[in-house]
Parts: sequence; C-alpha cells; structure tokens
Amino acid sequence: MKRVFLLVLDSLGVGAMPDAEQFGDVGAHTLDHLVAAAGGLDAPRLAELGLGAIEGVHSIPAPARPKGAFGRARESSPGKDTSTGHWEMMGCPLEHAFPVYADGFPPAIVEPFVARAKLPGVLWNKAASGTEIIERFAAEHIATGKPIVYTSADSVFQIAAHETHFGLERLYECCRIARDILDPYGVGRVIARPFVGEAGSYQRTYNRRDYSMLPPRDTVLDRLKARGVPVVGVGKIEDIFAGRGLTESVHTEGNLDGMRATNELASKLERGLVFVNLVDFDMLYGHRRDARGYRRALEQFDVGLRELETRLGPDDLVLMTADHGNDPTKHETTDHTREYVPILAAGQRVRAGTNIGTRASFADIGATVEEALGLAPVGPGLSFLRESVAM
Repeated sequence: MKRVFLLVLDSLGVGAMPDAEQFGDVGAHTLDHLVAAAGGLDAPRLAELGLGAIEGVHSIPAPARPKGAFGRARESSPGKDTSTGHWEMMGCPLEHAFPVYADGFPPAIVEPFVARAKLPGVLWNKAASGTEIIERFAAEHIATGKPIVYTSADSVFQIAAHETHFGLERLYECCRIARDILDPYGVGRVIARPFVGEAGSYQRTYNRRDYSMLPPRDTVLDRLKARGVPVVGVGKIEDIFAGRGLTESVHTEGNLDGMRATNELASKLERGLVFVNLVDFDMLYGHRRDARGYRRALEQFDVGLRELETRLGPDDLVLMTADHGNDPTKHETTDHTREYVPILAAGQRVRAGTNIGTRASFADIGATVEEALGLAPVGPGLSFLRESVAM
C-alpha cells in the first residue's frame, strides 16, 4: 500500500481489561460511559465502520454489515500511560512499568533540579490535577518564581509555569534539565505545562511539550525510516518517541488542528506513514471528567474522518485506535484507565465486515502498518493486514 494513516484517539478505551483491578479500574469503559453520560453520540461514520460491533461495546448499535474491519487490542505492557501505549503499538512493549512518585519526588531529584535550573525552589511536588494545582498555586508561583512541580498515577514529572511571568523558553530549558536528571531513574516523561491569564482565569496552552525517554529498542518507526519510507508524526508523536524514527513532525494545537494537518498531508504526501495523536480526547475531556465535551470531540472527529476519506486513493489505509482509556465518569480520580483499545480499519481495499477479534497486544497494530508499507514485520506483534485488506 502507498500510505497508512494511523489515528490515535487518545484515551478512547472500550472496556476494562481482565487485570483492571490491579490498576483500580474495575468496570471502566470510556466509550460506553461517556455516551451514556452525554446522552448519545452522533458519529455516523464511526458507527458505519463498526465501532458498535467491537466486542464489549454496547452504547452504539452494531450495523448489520460494517463497512470497515473492526476489533480491539489488549495492552501486554504493565501500564496505562501514553508512552507505554504508543511504544507497544510500535512494537516495543515494556516488561516493567515506569516508576511513579505519587508522594512526590525525593530530594535526590529535586535538589539537583533546583540547583541546575537556578530556581528559588519548587511548589507542591506531589500528585495533583493539573488545572486544580494551577489555580491553587499560580499566584505564589508568579510572586516567587518557583515553578509548580506535580505528578500523577503516570510516570511523569510535570512542570507548570506562566508563559509571561516565568517565560516559555525558560520552562522548556527547565524540562530539558529535569529530563537529564531523571534518565537514570527511568521516569517516562517530563511535561512542560505552560499557562496564561490572571487570577480566576488561568488557562493552559497548546505550548505543552513532552520530553520522553528514548524507547529501549528500535520501533516500527525506526525500521520504516531506515528503509526510506517517509514517517510523519502529527501532534505529540515527536515528543512521545523523543524524535526517533520520524522524517517530519507537525506540531498541532488540538484535535481540529490535528485533523486539518492530517487532511493537508493526505493531499500532498505521496507515500509513507502519517502517525497522528489527537490529544484533546484525553487532555481536555478524559482528565477533566467532561463526558459531554468528549462526545462533541468524537462528533467533530467523525466529520474530519469523512473529509480524510475523500482524499484517499485506492492504495491507502486508515487505522484508528487509542493508547489507553480515560473514563470520564470515574470521578474518584483523574487518572487514565486500564482498558482495551478499539481498532477500526477503513479504505477502498479493506474487507468490509471483517472482525479481527481481540488482539493480544497493541503491537499487532504496528506490525500491520509495517507489512502494509512493504516491510516484513519482525515482531512481537502479529499483523492482521491480510485478513482485513484485499492484497
């Protein structure tokens, strides 16, 4: 095939995995619960392709004959975060979970960070909701120059700072310093969380940046690039893979901008992989427990998907999936949820109505991408290309 568009609907889980109890996520179901809480979902193209035919999905009627191929995948890695999900998807599952620091980072990390970044100190240094912690500490941060450091159930060192009073470039430099300090500890990501505004109206911006560890092994992206196949990352893909395996990156400001960029690429890119992360589902609606906002975002995506399909040629493949769950009705925390992720395939050569079942690993998606673009998959994933696409 000439082109593959891999669209990650960040956090769109489709039901708790069997080990969800270990993660505090029994009964989680991002899709079903958001549809119920928001009073429905008007996403006709996703429905036609077979979203409601996926095992475990009950909120959307299954068509008599789906127009796409459909299924779901379980996560074999021990985690439920962005890096773990995307790395496994690209053939690099993890054997051990990233370390987490819910009670705060120890002095052995914070003290050298403060010294090297020439800071007067840091604020908070515990797990928190990002929007709540900014409201709580923004005034003190602006007055003292101390950035707000916080974490979550994921392996993340997050630094929130005001773009004007602290400075965006200074925030990025602090993140690079933290990344260097945290590498020996195996912390998955350092995240810049810039915000603007004044008391009572602070808002986070799309100038967020993720500073990830390098994947421990080569990924599908590395192998495609080595064979001369164009690999374009849209959204935070570049950040998640620390720039590795990409020939081009497009920074975006949310889902609508991400689909705009994807549609532009569909009009000009002749061959290769377009790997897209649509972050708003997770960042704006999952973490903030906003089921109605999540519904609107899915409906907007459905419109963008239909536009993308008008730009496809006969040798193009669209794959849609997620990297974890984030059930917006789970109000006791704002964490991700341990769930299966959906797989939908669309394109002129897709075998309509094919149920690819429950895949043993997200890595099956990467193996399918690899085979679709002419490489022999090296594992650990098992490609479903030949059962879902006419060759």
